[in-house]
Amino acid sequence: MTDLELIFSMLGEASTSEIERIRNPELFTEHKKASKEGGTIAKNARLELEQKTKTKVITSENYLSEPEKKKRIGVK
Repeated sequence: MTDLELIFSMLGEASTSEIERIRNPELFTEHKKASKEGGTIAKNARLELEQKTKTKVITSENYLSEPEKKKRIGVK
């Protein structure tokens, strides 16, 4: 995961948290709607950056040097 991927993930999470803080949802469907809205904010920001820079933000680069599943079961 690159720095930009992390930043846009954090933007989606922070946007969702702020929407939920303001609206104080009680039902699952209300939480789901807030999550979609927060994700849309991050998506729109990512798409705008990609349009301006003419490069993709999302990569196949993996931050972990070893897959997490192998770490957990101790496979080398």
